[in-house]
Amino acid sequence: MKKRIVHYINQFFAGIGGEEKADIEPFSRDGALGPGTAFQKRFGEDAEIVGTIVCGDNYFGSNIDKGVVPQLLEMIKTYQPDGFIAGPAFNAGRYGTACGTIAKAVQDELQIPVVTGMYEENPGTDMFRKDLYIIKTGDSAAGMRKAVPKMADLLLKMLKSEEIQGPDKEGYHERGIRVNYFNDRRGSERAVELLVRKIKGEETWTDYPMPKIDRVDPAPPIKDLSHAKIALVTSGGIVPQGNPDHIESSSATKWGKYSIAGMDHADKKDFMTVHGGYDRAFITEDPDLCIPVDALRNLEKEGVIGELTDYFLTTTGTGTSTNNAKRFAEEYVPMLKEDGVDGVLLVST
Repeated sequence: MKKRIVHYINQFFAGIGGEEKADIEPFSRDGALGPGTAFQKRFGEDAEIVGTIVCGDNYFGSNIDKGVVPQLLEMIKTYQPDGFIAGPAFNAGRYGTACGTIAKAVQDELQIPVVTGMYEENPGTDMFRKDLYIIKTGDSAAGMRKAVPKMADLLLKMLKSEEIQGPDKEGYHERGIRVNYFNDRRGSERAVELLVRKIKGEETWTDYPMPKIDRVDPAPPIKDLSHAKIALVTSGGIVPQGNPDHIESSSATKWGKYSIAGMDHADKKDFMTVHGGYDRAFITEDPDLCIPVDALRNLEKEGVIGELTDYFLTTTGTGTSTNNAKRFAEEYVPMLKEDGVDGVLLVST
């Protein structure tokens, strides 16, 4: 008997639309949809996609604490699945977060095999790699042809209770799980060999790869704040009312620059927050709690700082990938330098 599979995708891969349809509410369709047809072909006679669950990326992110996961689980349960696939999400941050969240929920709640797929820099990869099998993918949908066979084959192995081998052989991201094994050669022997290869400049490898962490030297202190120009930068998701640039509520791919010229404080009639990672009630009532325009204007009047810029820079921090955050800074730092900014007050939540 064929195994029953449920597939989760977003609005784009369901063929509904892009960002303009990212708020679409969850719905289900019997059978395969979008990339599910490629999975179905790979499954052959072993498994069948009996249902597809679709949810807009923005809707998922905005409702993650408001019941969207239980809602999706109920839809999935109606199909009585034996296995579950989410994505692949490639490098789409909000989609990756959604795929990881719902895949983990299915795994925990239904106790069935789950597989998803993401690019290494997708924030969902770091969030869920220890919990799930996440197949390595390219950074865009152009890698669909390579991702589908690996995801489908791994899920079938899990459904058949076959041995899952290491990440290099199966193609999934390392999960931080280490398994003891017996090597034919002693550790001291291999260590000397590794040292000799390093001395010769030859290719080397290690049994225990370490994470790569950026080291950033702190900037020198501002010598005279009373003559310094200060800018406000926030990851708290503060935007003008209506969110004109459609900055995402999580896994942001963009930032915004907005005027505070002539303002003594950040008024709720002018600003709102789109951040999906905290209770917005207090900041919705008083945006100064996130962008302290009122406090900085007072410091400006008192001569503690030279001046505050006539604008602030903003994005959403929750789920945003390190690479996107780095790109944001690379884009706006030259602008700040050109504007003669001496220091930045980086405000979080």
